[in-house]
Amino acid sequence: MSDIENAKSFEEFYPLYLAEHQNRVCRRLHFVGSVAVLIILGYALIKSRPLLLILIPIIGYAFAWTGHFFFEHNKPATFKRPLYSFIGDWVMFRDIVVGKLKI
Repeated sequence: MSDIENAKSFEEFYPLYLAEHQNRVCRRLHFVGSVAVLIILGYALIKSRPLLLILIPIIGYAFAWTGHFFFEHNKPATFKRPLYSFIGDWVMFRDIVVGKLKI
């Protein structure tokens, strides 16, 4: 088992998650995917178009997984710890927005 799989808390998991996101292109793709998810979510809610919500995981994961497979050259943490990985995506997004993490 990897360290990510053995993390006992999100606080323990997040530094390991960041270590799997060192490539700037990978982080940028995560960021763009997260922005796209927020835009789709907002549009679907404002326009009352619930079927658009189906696009959220497709778009979000397409950007993130492209970053992992083609730039980071590792498997996404989603395959090992889906909930912590989902939370990690949004914490990393926040860290980028506030300038704590560079893209």
